[in-house]
Amino acid sequence: MEQDKKIRVGITHGDINGVGYEVLLKALSDERITELCTPVIYGSAKIANYHRKGMELPEFKLFQIDSPDDAAPDQVNIVNVVGEDCKIDIGQPTEAAGKAALAALERAVSDLRDGLIDVLVTAPINKHTIHSEEFNFPGHTEYLQERIGEGRQAMMIMCAEGLRVALVTIHDPLSEVAKNLSSKSITDKIMAFNRSLIEDFGIHGPRIAVLALNPHAGDAGVIGTEESEIIAPAIAEANKRRVLAFGPYPADGFFGSGAYRKFDGVLAMYHDQGLIPFKVLAGETGVNFTAGLPYVRTSPDHGTAYDIAGQGKADEQSMREAIYTAIDIFRNRLREAEATANPLRRQSYDKGNDRLPAEKPER
Repeated sequence: MEQDKKIRVGITHGDINGVGYEVLLKALSDERITELCTPVIYGSAKIANYHRKGMELPEFKLFQIDSPDDAAPDQVNIVNVVGEDCKIDIGQPTEAAGKAALAALERAVSDLRDGLIDVLVTAPINKHTIHSEEFNFPGHTEYLQERIGEGRQAMMIMCAEGLRVALVTIHDPLSEVAKNLSSKSITDKIMAFNRSLIEDFGIHGPRIAVLALNPHAGDAGVIGTEESEIIAPAIAEANKRRVLAFGPYPADGFFGSGAYRKFDGVLAMYHDQGLIPFKVLAGETGVNFTAGLPYVRTSPDHGTAYDIAGQGKADEQSMREAIYTAIDIFRNRLREAEATANPLRRQSYDKGNDRLPAEKPER
């Protein structure tokens, strides 16, 4: 079956002055990775070697190729997307690093769209240095929605073992969150989250917890009315569509009491409401997944970490999990597509009744 083939995982190098290359090199040095997939890095062999030598990491071969079509299935492959003169300033946000990050992202997305790679994993970027006429977006999620969304809405889902947190608003300023919420937008997110839990994570009949916006879920209108006027109606509408959504729950008590363990997914209203508890609970294993798009993209749940860049201190587990998660989601989508490709034709028939036929009178 197609799901048994070796998956080509495209990986962008992210910000060359951060910990991207460190976590990449550490994660890909594990020989089990090339048993599971064919990695294709979009970056620079020269820059990769600079980072490896600077941190005295073990040496391993990078197979330089011009296109993923040339990728060696049992090697770590690299497509050079920046010039040999690209300047590296470890731990510093620079314009050159932003351009290098964008060059890798644009080439990888183009190859993903053309079917040359199967999934995309992105190393962390600096949103300020990458910002340009070509990248006028708050982050990867919005960029990918524009470039390869095909009209679909992207949804950020942070996932780790036993915990999946999705967001209604993503990179909105906190001062604008409340006015950007509507019952329709929340219902749409619940429905999209439900679909992703089924299609991407293989969970059928998922239970979704929806968080409140205000402290104490508004205290019956004393602190705010968004819960009763916007969020509760959205949950009710999702229930009408046979989605198991519950809430709204006050975020502090919900996470503090461990109630999240009773649900397959948690829908937060805004970025920090969902991501702060997620990162505390997930530790080094968290993964950022862009759901809702025709293509699979994941990334580690951390940033460029300039403060420890080049010191060999970065933990590669989140990058490793991002690769594993992309592979799992790709296979789950194949299985779901295969299972639903030829549904049984619905048939109508006379169910009859429980009445016995009338007895004929004796003659």
